[in-house]
Amino acid sequence: MEAVGRPIIEALSRYRTEDPAEAADVGRVRALAESAADPWLRSTPLHVTASALIVHPASARVLLRWHGRLGSWLQVGGHGDPGETEPLDIALREAAEETGLDDLVPYPYPDGAGPSLVQVVIVGVPAGGGEPAHDHADLRFVLSTDRPEAARPERPDAPLRWMSVPEAMEAAAEANVREALRRVGALLG
Repeated sequence: MEAVGRPIIEALSRYRTEDPAEAADVGRVRALAESAADPWLRSTPLHVTASALIVHPASARVLLRWHGRLGSWLQVGGHGDPGETEPLDIALREAAEETGLDDLVPYPYPDGAGPSLVQVVIVGVPAGGGEPAHDHADLRFVLSTDRPEAARPERPDAPLRWMSVPEAMEAAAEANVREALRRVGALLG
């Protein structure tokens, strides 16, 4: 196993899949992390990404971001920067960049020992923005904020919206995002 992939393997070793399709995706991500010199490298047809569903536990709401290229409300997150290897750290950085929230912590366990990794899924990304079609092996975390009013979009064309879990499930176009939201709803009670 390459050292760059070790944090991915460690995150997956603590994760419990919920169905056979997710178990197959986890197997593919594990194989990628074990064999690729850099599983985060965007130039490969399948690469790892880290994203986050941000929650405000007191109001049981979730924050979604409009993704214009995909025409859908999605979780925040994305690619690792050169030298980054820790999935949770990448999800935290991306979430802070895209929302302006500076108090984000893993939910429900701030020490990172709990189930803040809520879903692992491989999703197809259509060609666009100078990139060919490719697949993201997305590790999805749950992060929380105590200051939802501080959320600010990174760009005007990427608005943010706080929603109840049912509203978010209705707004999300992709079945895999709705499944992540279902799991977040169970965590929030």
